[in-house]
Amino acid sequence: MAQQQDMNQQVIFLPEGTRRTRGRDAQRINILIAKAVANAVKSTLGPKGMDKMIVDS
Repeated sequence: MAQQQDMNQQVIFLPEGTRRTRGRDAQRINILIAKAVANAVKSTLGPKGMDKMIVDS
């Protein structure tokens, strides 16, 4: 039984200096990111959408 509980524990590795946000702050940041992504791909949607490639540099 104890072994089962150990397998369900979440382990997160973050680089040093990384902040972890929770609650309203995390929600606000996620909404801002979603809006930025939506704005970036807005012109690719629909029948007259332009082809666009997002490249990670």
